[in-house]
Amino acid sequence: MKIFSRCYMALIYIILYTPIIVLMLISFNGSASTASVDGFSFRWYAELFSRSDVFDALKNSLIIATLSAVISTVLGTAAAVGLGKMRSRAMKNTVDTINNIPMMNPEIVVGISMMLLFVAVFAMFGDTMTLGFGTVLIAHITFNLPYVILNVTPKLRQLDKHLSEAALDLGCTPVQSFIKVELPNIISGVISGFIMAFTLSLDDFVITYFVSGAEFQTLPVLIYNITKKPVKPDIYALFTLLILTIFVLLIISNVISARGDRKLKGGKGVK
Repeated sequence: MKIFSRCYMALIYIILYTPIIVLMLISFNGSASTASVDGFSFRWYAELFSRSDVFDALKNSLIIATLSAVISTVLGTAAAVGLGKMRSRAMKNTVDTINNIPMMNPEIVVGISMMLLFVAVFAMFGDTMTLGFGTVLIAHITFNLPYVILNVTPKLRQLDKHLSEAALDLGCTPVQSFIKVELPNIISGVISGFIMAFTLSLDDFVITYFVSGAEFQTLPVLIYNITKKPVKPDIYALFTLLILTIFVLLIISNVISARGDRKLKGGKGVK
């Protein structure tokens, strides 16, 4: 039974990661054909870095991802703290359920819903506004918030509540107590939430596609438009860079989260 489970997991990993590995290998192929190998080459990476449309879309993606991650991290951390201080269990469960709905809904439902909402709001202002940077930013903040709350809430639950009470007794204001006592102990969850929000925003396509409009496009939307035509190998190079970037960010997030857990356990051990 143990051998069967290991073989099953190995098969799953092979199915999941073989296409990614093949794509990365093709990005270093000197030939323009995926059917033939013409030696190791950085040719397609050089062509990729010469494309202005790709870098404009990448700049838009990085700006949106950074702003949405920062704003959603601040709002999500504040929401998690407020949720932790709720006394009504029924209200807390209700808010938890509402927080989980955006993560459970299909992205296409969220994207179309937000597009219809923006169109309705624009109609109220006489069509003086259009879909673009602002609508994409609002949409990304909206779907990032639940993930930030999900990362910060467990850290708050692990935190000893008597620490903040002691800080208040010693003369700290509630804000000072949070900044000096609570925030240093939950910072790993906050950083993990930020990295997850940044990663989700950077590679989101479905929601962005419906709320971006015709004049503003992020990198995933540009890639979708490019793949409607025969794909050049320089796009494989772009995919490889995106995969490596997200992989590094996930490793950093997991390392920070693990260190935060050890810190909290160590603090409890000292007491």
